[in-house]
Amino acid sequence: MNTFPFTTNSFVKDIVNGLPKSSDLFKRLRIDFCCGGNISLSEAARQIGQNPDSILEELKALFEKSNVQETDLEVWTNSDSSTIIDHVISHYHRATEEEFNMLGPYVTKVSKVHGDHHPELIKVHELFFALKKEMLDHLTKEEETVFPIIKKLEDGTIENREEAINLINELEKEHDHAGAILKELRQITNDFTPPSDACGTYRLVYKRLEELEGLTFMHVHLENNILFPRYY
Repeated sequence: MNTFPFTTNSFVKDIVNGLPKSSDLFKRLRIDFCCGGNISLSEAARQIGQNPDSILEELKALFEKSNVQETDLEVWTNSDSSTIIDHVISHYHRATEEEFNMLGPYVTKVSKVHGDHHPELIKVHELFFALKKEMLDHLTKEEETVFPIIKKLEDGTIENREEAINLINELEKEHDHAGAILKELRQITNDFTPPSDACGTYRLVYKRLEELEGLTFMHVHLENNILFPRYY
C-alpha cells in the first residue's frame, strides 16, 4: 500500500489533486478547495476553527480506503465464491454507490456552469447519470438475485445451474454496456484531460470519473474473469 503523502503543511489544492475524494470532506467542512485551495491544511483549519491534526486523520482514513486494491489476484482465484461475493459487495458495490451519489452534484454543477463554453460537459452529464442508473440497478440485481443463487449453487442447496448461467449472461451484457458508456466518457473527455481553463471543480470531476472507471473495471474483472467462469 502506498504511504500517506500529506501533512498539515500540504496545500489544500494538492491534497484534492492527489486524493480527489477529499473534496467531499472539505466541502462538508466548508473549506474552499477550488478558488481558495492555495493555502496549507493548517491555515484552512485555522480559518474554520478546526484542529488540522483531526482533519489529517480523516484524510488518512480516506486514503487508506481508496488504496484497497487487489494486489494479488491469485488470492481471489483460489478463494471460494462466497468469499469473492462478499468482497465484491463490501469493497466495490458500497464504494460504487457512494461515489455515484457524491460525484453527481459536482457533475451537475460543472455542466451548468461551464456547459455553454464546453458543450461536451452536457454529454458528460447525460452519460454519467445514465451510467449511475444502470449500475445501481445492476448492483441490486447482483445482490438480491444472482449472488444468492450462486451461493446456493456453491453450498449445494440448489442445483439449477442453467438458471445461474442465464442470469450471469445478463450481468455480463450489462457489464459490456457499462463499459461502452465509460469508453464514450473517456473519448469525449480526451482521456479525462481537462482543458487549460478548467476550474478546480471541473478538474475534480474528471479525476473522479477516471477513478470511477478504475473501480468499475476491477469490479467487472473479479466477476467476469474469476467468479462467473466457474459456473459456465
